[in-house]
Formats: sequence, C-alpha cells, structure tokens
Amino acid sequence: MSQSGRIAVILVNTGSPEAPTKEAVGKYLIEFLGDRRVVELHPLIWQPILRGIVVPRRSQDAANRYRSIWTENGSPLVDYTLKTARALDRELGEGFDVTWAMCYGSHKLADELARVIETNPERIVILPMFAQYATQTSAAVFDIVDRVIKKYPTTAPIVRIESYFDDPNYIACLASNVREHWAKAGELGPNDRLVMSFHGIPAVSSERGDPYERQCNETARLLANALGLEDSQWVLCYQSKFGRAKWLEPSAIDTVQRLAREGHDRIDVVCPGFAADCIETLEEIQCELKEIYEQAGGKIFGYVPAPNDGEQAVRGYARLISRALAS
Repeated sequence: MSQSGRIAVILVNTGSPEAPTKEAVGKYLIEFLGDRRVVELHPLIWQPILRGIVVPRRSQDAANRYRSIWTENGSPLVDYTLKTARALDRELGEGFDVTWAMCYGSHKLADELARVIETNPERIVILPMFAQYATQTSAAVFDIVDRVIKKYPTTAPIVRIESYFDDPNYIACLASNVREHWAKAGELGPNDRLVMSFHGIPAVSSERGDPYERQCNETARLLANALGLEDSQWVLCYQSKFGRAKWLEPSAIDTVQRLAREGHDRIDVVCPGFAADCIETLEEIQCELKEIYEQAGGKIFGYVPAPNDGEQAVRGYARLISRALAS
C-alpha cells in the first residue's frame, strides 16, 4: 500500500469514565489504577486490593465528584480534548490529519493508533498532553504506542513529543491565561499569592531519576518570570495524592492552609501541568481546595482555567509539532 502523503497527529490524554455513575467509574478505576505505570505494586498483590477494597470504597464518591462537573457534552476532559484536536486540525491545515485518544476509558489510544496505521500515513506524531514528562503519564502513553506498533508494524516514522515544559509558546499561553484572569479579578496585591499546583507523583519516582519534579520547577520559574513575579509572590505545590506512600511536597492542601494562616487573604491558583480542565482542576481545585482555603481563614480564592482549546494553546501545539517534524 502506498503512503497517503499525510501526517497523522494523535493528541493523547489520560481518560475519563464513560458516565458519572458508580459502575462506570469503578470500571475506569480498575483500568487506570491497574496500570503498573500508575501503581507499581505487583498485580498479585495490588489487584485484590484494587478490586476488593479501593474500587468498592471509592467508586460512589468519585462518581459524585464526576457528576458535579459533568456537562451536556459529557466529560470536560474528553470534550476539551476533542475540541482541541479539531481546532489543531484546522490550524495545521492541508497535509495533516489530527485525531485524539485516551489511555483509559473510551476512545482508547491502542484502537486509534491501529486505525491511523491502517491509513498508511507518511509520519505519525504522538503528542501526550502532559507538558512535564512523568513515568505515570508520558511513559504510559509510549508503552501503549510500543505495544501497538509491535502488533501492527508500520513503515511510518513515529515522532514522539515527550515533553514541552519549557516551550516558549506554552509558557506564553499560561501567562496569558493568568493575565486574562487578573484583568477580570484584579492584579495581585502585595500580600496576595499565585499558587502553581501540579499533579503529584510518588517521591520515589523522583528519587529514581524521573525528570518530572525538575521540569515542574522549571515551568513554574519560567511562568513566574513571564509574569514579572518576585519569588515571594508565588508558590509551587502538588495535588491529587493517592495512597499512603510519600508523594512530592509541599501538598496543595498544606500550602493553601499555610497561606491562609499567614494572612494571605487572596490566592489565585493555576495548574500548569493540565492541558485541559478536568476533575482534578474543576472539582479538586475549584471546589475542594477553595473550601479548605476558606475554612483556614482565606477570603478570596481564584482559579485560572487550563489552556483547553483556546486559540493561543492550539497555535502553540501547531508550532510544537512543526518543530518536532523539522528536527
């Protein structure tokens, strides 16, 4: 079969339950938490715990949380990823076919990549929507890619974009989003703080050499510089801890409680590691963390939306892909 002459691009994110129900969430958790990149315990030990304890205990609560953010288009993460792929397809124009996929849940990467290979493209670009590389996210994506191309060999080169934590367009997009928020809510005062919250990972991953923590620090530094902030005006923290093992610190909860106790009456939170708003930003940050901050004495809590399918974000992805293809 001759090559189509087109370049295929697949945007990849983590995934979402198909519905905000106990059954759908339970099914999703078994798949997501069953990935050894996410939880490294041996399946003989972990699977009975996951299926017998974790899923029964967490499914209903998680379903309630998903229900609180669900829209008429379904999961916000899926909806934003789909819209981003469509916008990027228009931005890249002739010669490109842009699609999207998830690691877990519906619209799986394995199925989408197999379908793309069947079209016999000239090249295939894999863009995980994780600016900072982590074994739990980016490496999990490329595990799936490797399994698929082993099963369905292709002559098309696979272009892997592993991270973009210091990409100038990415930093500019984040800074623009923060400034847009400030244009509506007002600039930070001398006693206010910008909180940069990244998804946490187990501390042992960083100790083994995972670049995630270093890349988060660099993203935060670059964003602060782009905004003209002094070191005292912003803080970095990590959210979404799961399990009993030590994770990267400081935690988002400890951070906002400390800021409230210290008399910082206003904080704005931005989550630079999330390409699209999802349960971790819309529910965990906008709802749970806001309540924790206010209960600790804080007064004004602002949230800066993720890049989502914004024009600047889409242009940035297009430039990122163009550079990767040219290298």
